[in-house]
Amino acid sequence: MPVLMRARRRDEQHRAATPLELFFDLCFVVAVAQAGRELAHALAEGHPGHGVTGYLMLFFAIWWAWMNFSWFASAYDTDDPLYRVVTLVQMAGVLILAAGVPRAFADSDFTVVWFGFVVMRLAMVSQWLRVAYGSEGAERRTALRYALGVTVCQIGWLGLVVLPVGDIPWVFGVVALLELSVPALAERERQTTWHPHHIAERYGLFTIIVLGETIAAATLAVQAALDRNEALGTLLPSAGGGLLLVFAAYWIYFAVPVHLHLRSNRQAFLWGYGHYLVFGAAAAVGAGIEVSVAESFGRAHLSAFAAAACVTVPAALYLLTVWLIHSRHQKRGPAQHLVLPVSALLVLVCTFAGHWAVPAAGLVASATVAAGVALSSRQGGALVE
Repeated sequence: MPVLMRARRRDEQHRAATPLELFFDLCFVVAVAQAGRELAHALAEGHPGHGVTGYLMLFFAIWWAWMNFSWFASAYDTDDPLYRVVTLVQMAGVLILAAGVPRAFADSDFTVVWFGFVVMRLAMVSQWLRVAYGSEGAERRTALRYALGVTVCQIGWLGLVVLPVGDIPWVFGVVALLELSVPALAERERQTTWHPHHIAERYGLFTIIVLGETIAAATLAVQAALDRNEALGTLLPSAGGGLLLVFAAYWIYFAVPVHLHLRSNRQAFLWGYGHYLVFGAAAAVGAGIEVSVAESFGRAHLSAFAAAACVTVPAALYLLTVWLIHSRHQKRGPAQHLVLPVSALLVLVCTFAGHWAVPAAGLVASATVAAGVALSSRQGGALVE
């Protein structure tokens, strides 16, 4: 007889990510890497519209599946054998999804991606039904609403497979909005007991994963250039600038503790949903660095300006979004509030530096960290960028 799935307390002490959650995140590295690789290929081939559109849709699927599990686990992680087995099934689903990413990009064939999503979401529905079985009253109704909402949305995603390719954008838009509305509708009567510190840690860990994938993508791009005996001097600016961007992205994100801000569903959901742009932009920086390296050796079908934009646009979006949803809650005074928005604007200006855009953006990001540290030290506060 399985253990009844009881809600964990929101004020539970020493709540931290479990080894199973870390293993779960590891599977998403594969999916993020596939999406980033396909984005880089599309941009290098001079197909930005197709590449960006496909990337936004596929990254949404990856991010949403990860988010669904993370918030559920924060409230209901029983860590018994049945819970572990169902979670392992979800992990298999994300690997299936990752295997379908190239086909979805190349031919708009979402069959494999949809099937992987089915595996993940049906496992998630079974978890919510288990919660409903072991609870009563408002908590039971919340669990059933989640199970129903996830099921209806999954049926909606079938439109990506059975409808003509031209209908894919509007199907994605409609069903994505339905997905985003499920938590608000399900929890209108009773909030699930997600743990603020645990959720903040889980998002931080996924940020590290995405930034790590960005470093890996950039490293592989440099390695490929070296294998073709390209000039090392041409590689160093992009490689060094990209490394500075990633280091600064890490520093800026983790400069402030955000869990104290997550006191209600409204605050937490806005913060959590906003990370679609944070994670997506961070992963896209890695793809942009790949494109920049390829363009510097004439192996990409786009201009130096366009290649620079492949790095500076997602980097600026990352800085602005991190400020908007994450770090601004710890700001004190106009000077601290302006650091990240001004930095995002300056990173965009770096686009006009052509082949020197990536190192210039890296220097701007490094100066952003230095300015944030100096301002917070002067005001006697936390290290807030």
